[in-house]
Amino acid sequence: MTLRRAIDSAAAQLAEAGIDSARYDAEELAAHLMGTERGRLTLLDAPGDEFFGGYRDMVVARSRRVPLQHLTGTAAFGPVTLRVGPGVFIPRPETEAILEWATAQPLGPQPVIVDLCTGSGALAVALARHRPAARVIGVDDSDEALSYARRNTEGTAVQLVRADVTAPGLLPELDGHVDLLVANPPYVPEDSAVEAEVAQHDPPHAVFAGADGMAVIAAVVGLAGRWLRPGGLFAVEHDDTTSARTVEMIETTRLFGDIEARHDLAGRPRFVTARRGHG
Repeated sequence: MTLRRAIDSAAAQLAEAGIDSARYDAEELAAHLMGTERGRLTLLDAPGDEFFGGYRDMVVARSRRVPLQHLTGTAAFGPVTLRVGPGVFIPRPETEAILEWATAQPLGPQPVIVDLCTGSGALAVALARHRPAARVIGVDDSDEALSYARRNTEGTAVQLVRADVTAPGLLPELDGHVDLLVANPPYVPEDSAVEAEVAQHDPPHAVFAGADGMAVIAAVVGLAGRWLRPGGLFAVEHDDTTSARTVEMIETTRLFGDIEARHDLAGRPRFVTARRGHG
């Protein structure tokens, strides 16, 4: 069998399993096993029998809805590639909308940036790369997630803190000193139907947040009100059903201005941004 025929067969198998990105996943798995990039597959010599056995096993696993990123061990996020696997939430392309917004904001020469519910460290690592002079702090309460975040932040200045963002009085030394706060917290309402990859493989603690999905967002808004300096900025991701509720929650504090509901690249309501007032 040729590599092309193997990929064609794998794509058909994954499509039959209900995976929308069947062709992409089939090519990504092949590239991973070949130690190359997907765009270079056509340039390679025919692989040996060992490749085909391993490839079949990975395709079977993916058809059973094991996430592609668990099989390759990595996830792309903006300009960075992250180590991921069982026990940590896989960063989604939708969250890159927050990254794009954050990198466009004018900040001082040595800003303090906090990434709440950092998980694998996706936003923290990407923002540290964009602003090398920044002090970047990533906060999470999961030991498993932080084990991945530590690997992803090696060689960077990102500081990781193990803490529950809903705990009262968290990190008082940050009060009034943060220039930018970003968060992709758990926000899915508990009774929501989610795809198999999420239900079976993402940590529930990183996905669900109470009956209305707002439990952790409320804590994030509270910390933004306390930690941000006057004029400081923050962005919080939310479920696509709770944009208006998130805006209302921020407005109710009377601490913020420039509150804006924003959409991801697919046009869905995805996150809300605001600026800390001077009061």
